[in-house]
Amino acid sequence: MSAAGVRAGSWEELVTAALLGTERRPAAGEPAALLDEAALHTVRRRAGLLPAPAPVRPEKAPDDGRPELPEAARRRLGQLLADRSAAAHSGGRRGAAPDLAELLPQWLSAAAERGFKAPPALLPALLDAARARTDLRPQALAFAGPRGTWLARLNPEWRFALRGGSGSAVLPDASDTEAVRRLWEEGLFAERVALLAAVRAYEPGAARELLATTWAAERAEDRLMFLDSLRTGLGGEDEPFLERALADRSRNVRATAAELLSALPASALAGRMAARAASCVALDRSGDGDGARIAVEAPHECDAGMQRDGVAPKPPTGRGERSWWLGQLVEAAPLAGWTGRLGGRSAREIVALPVADDWGDELHAAWCRAAVRQGDAEWARALLGTPSAPPGGNAGTVSLAERAKLLSTLPEEERAEWVAAFIAAHGLSEAFQLLGVCLVPWSAGLGRAVVDALEIARDAGSYPWSFSGVMGLAERCLSPGEAGRLDALTAVPVEEEGASPGAGGYWAEAFQRLVGTLRLRGAMLAELDGEAPTPPLP
Repeated sequence: MSAAGVRAGSWEELVTAALLGTERRPAAGEPAALLDEAALHTVRRRAGLLPAPAPVRPEKAPDDGRPELPEAARRRLGQLLADRSAAAHSGGRRGAAPDLAELLPQWLSAAAERGFKAPPALLPALLDAARARTDLRPQALAFAGPRGTWLARLNPEWRFALRGGSGSAVLPDASDTEAVRRLWEEGLFAERVALLAAVRAYEPGAARELLATTWAAERAEDRLMFLDSLRTGLGGEDEPFLERALADRSRNVRATAAELLSALPASALAGRMAARAASCVALDRSGDGDGARIAVEAPHECDAGMQRDGVAPKPPTGRGERSWWLGQLVEAAPLAGWTGRLGGRSAREIVALPVADDWGDELHAAWCRAAVRQGDAEWARALLGTPSAPPGGNAGTVSLAERAKLLSTLPEEERAEWVAAFIAAHGLSEAFQLLGVCLVPWSAGLGRAVVDALEIARDAGSYPWSFSGVMGLAERCLSPGEAGRLDALTAVPVEEEGASPGAGGYWAEAFQRLVGTLRLRGAMLAELDGEAPTPPLP
C-alpha cells in the first residue's frame, strides 16, 4: 500500500501501519509520509466533531477557618503521604527502621487534637491515602474538612468521602435552626450523619426532634445509623422515641432501640426486663450452714413481649435456646436491682456467690455485658477481680475479652494501673487485648510495666516474634519521652546458654525500631507545635 493508499484508507488502517512499522509493512510508505497522513487524519477527525456547550465550572471551594499547619509539619505530612514505608520492610523482616505506615494515623490524630486544617496542595494525596486504607478514613476526612468534601465531588474515585459521617461535611452552626433543617432535608448522607451528631452534642433534644421529622421516610440502614447517634447524651427524655422504635419494621433498628432503652435503668423496658430476670435468678438458702447460692431457672419460651423488647428468639449455632434467652434478659436488667433481690449484698459479694447447676459462666457473662452497657464501674470491678488472678480463676470473668470490655468502664488512670498490675503478675502473653483499651499515650506506670516485661522476655532468650503485637502497640502507645530510657536495650545482648539462636539480634532490632519510632513521634509532635524543623525520614 502506498502513501496514497494510506490516504484513501481508514483511520484504523493508519493505526495498524503505525503499530506494525513501515519495515514490516512496506506498502505503508516512508515514516515521514505516515506521520503526514496521521496529522491529516487528525485534523479531519477534529473537524467532524460537533460543537458542544462549555461544561459548568465547579462552585468555589468553601472556606476552612481552621489554622494553617506549621511549615515543618506540612513538610512532614508530605513525606508521610509519599508512602515510603516499603523501605522499612524487606524479605519479611521488619528490621530496625520505624514502620512509617503507622505514623500517618498518629500524625493525623495529633493534628486533629490541635485543630489544624489540611494544606490544599496535599488534599489529593490525602484522599488517595484514605481511599487505599479504610482505617485512615475517619481521621483523614475530618482533617480534609469541607474542602476535602468539595474536592471529592469532582473525582469518582473519592466518592467514599461522601458516604460516611466523618466530620467532613460543611456544617452550619448547630444553633441556626433554619440552616440545620435545610441541610437535614437536602444534604448528602455523610452531611446528615455529621449534622445529627453535631446537633446531638449541642442539644440532645433538638437532635431527637430533627430525626423524628423524617424518621418514617428514612431507609432502614439509615434509621439504624441515625438511631445509634442517640448514644451520645442518652437520657430519659429519649425514652418515648425509643419505645416507638421498638415497633420498627427493621429487626436491627428494634434491637438497637431495645439496647438503648436497657441502658436507661429507669425506663419501662428496663423494668420489664428486670421483672423477667428476677423470675429466673433468685437466692437459694437450702444448703448447709450459710449455704447461700444463686439458683437459676432459665426461660422456657421467648414470647411476643420478650421479642418486642429486643430478645432475639433464635440462638446462634451451638447455643441452647434457654441460655440464650436468659443471657439477654439478665444483660438488659438494671444491675442496681440485684442487691435487693439477692439479700442486700454488694456487687462483689453477689459475684462471689456460687451458682447452682453450672449456670455461673452464663450468668457472669450476662452481668459483664450489663456492666459495660450501663457503664457501672462498681460491677465492673467486682467482675474483673484482682489483676493477679488468672482469667477464669476467680468468681468473676472467664475471658480476657470480657475483662477488656469491663476495663473500658473504669476511669483511665485506674484502667492503666489495673493492666500494669496484670502484666507484672502474668507477663505480656495475655495482655494484648487489655492494652488495647488503655489511654494513649500510656501512663508512665503502664509503660514501665510493658518495657520491663519485654526486657524479661528478651533475657529469657525467647524470640521477639511472639511479642510482635505488643511491640507494635508500644511503638504507637508508649510516650515518646521513654526513648532515652530504652537506649540501653538497643544493643545486642550476650546469648546465654540455652537461648534461641540469633534471638538477641532480633531483639536488638526490635528495640532499635521502637526507639527510632518514639523519637520520630516526638519530632512530629514538636513540629505540630511549631518547635522543631523536619528531620529526614529514615
